[in-house]
Amino acid sequence: MSELKKFQVQTARPLPVIVLTDTSGSMSVDGKIEAVNKALKDMLSTFSEESRLRAEIQLSIITFGGVANLHFPLTAAYKVESITPLLASGGTPMGAAFKMAAEMIEDKEVISSRAYKPVVVLVSDGYPTDDITGSLKQLMNGERSSKVTRFAMGIGADADLSLLNDFANDLEAPVFSAENARDIHRFFKAVTMSVTTRSRSTTPNQSTPLELPKVSDSDDEFEEIGF
Repeated sequence: MSELKKFQVQTARPLPVIVLTDTSGSMSVDGKIEAVNKALKDMLSTFSEESRLRAEIQLSIITFGGVANLHFPLTAAYKVESITPLLASGGTPMGAAFKMAAEMIEDKEVISSRAYKPVVVLVSDGYPTDDITGSLKQLMNGERSSKVTRFAMGIGADADLSLLNDFANDLEAPVFSAENARDIHRFFKAVTMSVTTRSRSTTPNQSTPLELPKVSDSDDEFEEIGF
């Protein structure tokens, strides 16, 4: 039996990616929500094609528009065929979304102890309409959640960049400001590249820099509508 164990294939460790995205009413204008939907679709497609030799990329989506909602539970990307498109309406209960994310990260039945350090991505075009003080502290200082990598993008001129800067914790990846749909797509591509680079690395727990790609031919479908 001991000899057989030598040939057992090691199961890849989970690499969770949690996207917190604004779906308030203001996201319905200027193609914002459509751009986020397309970017998430492309992110999932890339994640699902990645090798699971060392890390199994998992994806979850928490939306905050009217109410905070677990739009998509944490699932191995290769098992997912599609994501129900996001719809925009209501206020911006960002604090409730922070609380939901913090509870997910701290729950070892959702994210096992053998998982690699999660990545949390925050996308918003406005100011929170609920109290974020306690929930943001919970997310930033929790036993497990304090160790995650946090990226943030503000969409348009009305985004709360001060809050987004407080949220982001990668010194090499300051808050990205999106001025059009192409920018949203480029940000998600950068996050995707950062995560996939980690998943291929011999040290997947080590964060990789967020490098924004140059505008390419694949971005031509996005209209340059200013937010």
